[in-house]
Amino acid sequence: MLAMRPGRLVAMDELIDEIWPDGPPRSAVPNVRTYAANLRRAFEAHESGKGLLVRQSSGYRLGVAAAEVDLFCVLDQLDQARLLASGGQLEPARSMLSQAMSRWLGPPLAGMPLGPSLTAQVAAVQEQQLLAVELLAGLAIETGRVDETIPLLRSTVAAHPTREPALLLLMRALHQRGDFAGGISVYRSASQAIGAELGVEPSRDLRQLYRLMVEHKPTLPRRYAGSEPGSEAGPPPAGATAAARREWDWLPRPVADFVGRDDVVERLIAKSRSADGSQPVVHLIDGMAGSGKTTLAVHVARRLMPRHPDGQLFIDLRGHEDGNLVEPASALVVLLRQLGVPAARIPIDMEERRGLWRRELSSRRVVIVLDNAADSRQVIPLLPVASCSVVLVTSRRRLVDLDVGPPESLSVLSAEEGLRLLAASAGAERVHAEPESAAEIVRRCGHLPLAIRLVGSRLAHRRNRRLADLAQRLAVADSGLATFGMGGQSVASAFGASYEPLSDLTKRVFRLLGLHTGHYDVAMVAAMAGLSHAKAGQVLDDLIDRHLVEESADGRYRMHDLVRQYAREKCHETDSFELRQAALASLFDIVLHLSIRAAETLNQIVDVREDIGTVEPERPDLVLGPDAVDVDWLERERSNLGLLIEMAAENGLHAYTWRMARVLWRFFYVRGYFEDILRTHELGLVAAERSGNRPAMCSMNNYLASALTKTGSYRRAIKCLDAALVIAQESNDKLAVAKIQGNLSVVYWAKGDLEQAATLGAEALRDLPVKHISRVRINLPNLGLALASLGRYHEALRAHRLHLFWARLEGDRYQIANAFSHIAAVRVRTGEHQHALRLLRSAMVLYDRTGHRYGEVDTRNVMGIAYRNAGRLEQARQQHELALELIDDSAERQAECGVLNELGLTLAAGGDTNSSMQAHQRALDRAIQIDSPYEQGRALAGLAEQLFAADPEQARRHWARASAIFRRMGVPERFEVERRLAETAPGDRP
Repeated sequence: MLAMRPGRLVAMDELIDEIWPDGPPRSAVPNVRTYAANLRRAFEAHESGKGLLVRQSSGYRLGVAAAEVDLFCVLDQLDQARLLASGGQLEPARSMLSQAMSRWLGPPLAGMPLGPSLTAQVAAVQEQQLLAVELLAGLAIETGRVDETIPLLRSTVAAHPTREPALLLLMRALHQRGDFAGGISVYRSASQAIGAELGVEPSRDLRQLYRLMVEHKPTLPRRYAGSEPGSEAGPPPAGATAAARREWDWLPRPVADFVGRDDVVERLIAKSRSADGSQPVVHLIDGMAGSGKTTLAVHVARRLMPRHPDGQLFIDLRGHEDGNLVEPASALVVLLRQLGVPAARIPIDMEERRGLWRRELSSRRVVIVLDNAADSRQVIPLLPVASCSVVLVTSRRRLVDLDVGPPESLSVLSAEEGLRLLAASAGAERVHAEPESAAEIVRRCGHLPLAIRLVGSRLAHRRNRRLADLAQRLAVADSGLATFGMGGQSVASAFGASYEPLSDLTKRVFRLLGLHTGHYDVAMVAAMAGLSHAKAGQVLDDLIDRHLVEESADGRYRMHDLVRQYAREKCHETDSFELRQAALASLFDIVLHLSIRAAETLNQIVDVREDIGTVEPERPDLVLGPDAVDVDWLERERSNLGLLIEMAAENGLHAYTWRMARVLWRFFYVRGYFEDILRTHELGLVAAERSGNRPAMCSMNNYLASALTKTGSYRRAIKCLDAALVIAQESNDKLAVAKIQGNLSVVYWAKGDLEQAATLGAEALRDLPVKHISRVRINLPNLGLALASLGRYHEALRAHRLHLFWARLEGDRYQIANAFSHIAAVRVRTGEHQHALRLLRSAMVLYDRTGHRYGEVDTRNVMGIAYRNAGRLEQARQQHELALELIDDSAERQAECGVLNELGLTLAAGGDTNSSMQAHQRALDRAIQIDSPYEQGRALAGLAEQLFAADPEQARRHWARASAIFRRMGVPERFEVERRLAETAPGDRP
């Protein structure tokens, strides 16, 4: 996947879909991280591979240029050869093609199991190879090298017995050599294969060439002479003059700066060229307003002109102009007149008119663009029958009942294509001078070609305007779509033409969807609009068909940013504030209850319901509807749920803000999404304060502290927990007090105040009524961590075993995994490494089965310690590095310090002093940043050990600082540091 997109980001979702096309496991993301880490190690084993695999927030990128990948070198040579051939440079083109084909050693990715993305890419590449073989054969024939091309064509035909362009070239070559018997044999085999596989007879060209061979005619008519090798030309029209052809070119002027869509263009042309000529080729191109459908269709039509020289026709069917559609009868008049048919010859009767149209096309090779079709009813009468023509139909709607094969549905441009388009319209030098502003402009244009062109045209007429100024203007939320306009054309008018024909109900739903910045499912739409699930699905289907809403592969829906902006502006113009607020409240209500339903699979839903109070859904029918809602739903909706909490806060719907945050806490926590907790619970805390809800304030402070602790903000965490503790004590809620004390224990442990941590952990359990003891068994591992850090291993094991007992009683596999990991950490400290490894492997199996990644970092790190102590250094290093990979996703800064220090010790054990010191220094810098004294001490001790040989004085200073930290904390590590200080003391020291 990475090599097939050199230098480009491959998103995590794409990798997962490719590796597990039939459905990913719950642990898909950490698995991919593991594979990537292994791949990086393989690269970095060689000096030239360092930094080759680049990790980015949403995926990975292979840092190589396309020219460094053999496949793309060959494809580039093929493109250059085509350009040479189209310019009449036959021999240079043939030479370059021969060189490229000699590098083609077999099918790409041969022998690999391929998912959907790579399968499509390999198919496209193999089609390019076949086209190249046919072009090379045609050039060889034209340059008198018939004997060279026959073996190449025979092998191609053997592999593809129904590929008619290759068959035709092979028969031409045999005919030119005078081997009529060979050509006849090829035809008969081809006829048999085509009849058996396709159920049709060979194309007219093959049949006519066969007849010439049977009659032993030595000279081919011009039709087969191939006077323009390398072009997409076929036979020129009989009797058609150049002047007549010019008269029949009705295509609009092409854009001079056509950018992107390369794969679509090549796919459409390849399909057109591979047709057997027995029936027309019809391409359907659909997409939202402004996506470049017409531009693409005209570009392809002009590329096909040499092959279809009998006419290039174009008509705008005005399908988006309600009440002003071009009826089929009127369209036929326009098209027939474009063909040169006198008006007097065109019948009045519709059926006779259609018959004339089909007869005129039956003997011509034309390319026809039917632009802006409204529906299939408008298009079907215009399609030719038994013709060698190509028809390109564009529409803003999905013409589902037009039986011409799958459509090409245009998405927006990539970021790179958008920048190229902006450079072409506004000036390449301006884009290169302000690359960041240019990228922001493209992003604000939603990568929509129409918007980029309009903005580029505006810039082109304002040579003194900086791109940064326009980017800043586009960033203003209320700038409106008027910015994207030039002359009489604008994005808003394009969207308006799609909006106005909608029914009143569909218009209302469309407007309301503009209020939501993220994705939505059918239940959310039904809630917002007050519709049944079935009716909401019907309305969404209509909006999808008109490309006003996009449907993703997982059945969710969203609007393009500019469409949403248009919908929001229409909503604010048309709908009252009260109606908008009610729609949003209904949206948040359904999301809250769907989240509760999904959170039930994570246990502890009792705690959630106690915190948020008794809440009943407005629409029980939607909560218990057909949509599957579980932990996977939470994962899929993760970014969307965060957006919805932000929307609730922005719109003053405080109860939904903090309740949604509270319901989602456990999911965020067990998956390691601490940044999500910070963002949502800070909003929830503000909402609780503004509504004066003190229990909600207690809850938000408590759960916000969990993420602050994990990200190293200990002082803020203590402040939040102290505030929550005051509220809990005011209400005499002993259960809440115990929970908060347990959480304070964790923060003090992370800060290095181990005695206080152990005291608070014990109090949290001791002061609680027995009936609630099972509700705070989660405090047991916190107590165990503090005791283990103090060297009180027997007591620590007792706490962790009791935690394991409760987890086993409740059947909570995730907590069982945590208990295994914590027990193993104590076993490692006491030297029982094999016992620890057995427990850690069991924990990893359970993490994999539950899909919960929180805890896996510590488990892998402890596994690395156990491997190191057992002398298995390479396995130890791998586990530490995998733990660091996972930390990148969760921002666990305390854990990062610990992993770096352990990695430093492992590298030192393997003799890699420099890398060891780098790891310890990174740990020290991070530990100082988050105020973690324990990890500071460990980093200083690790650095001292490596520094001693080169700089003993600096080493002793490090050991002295570490000793002071460890003595203050009372941890066992102080004894080893003090021993090293004593052993290395200068001889003259008293």
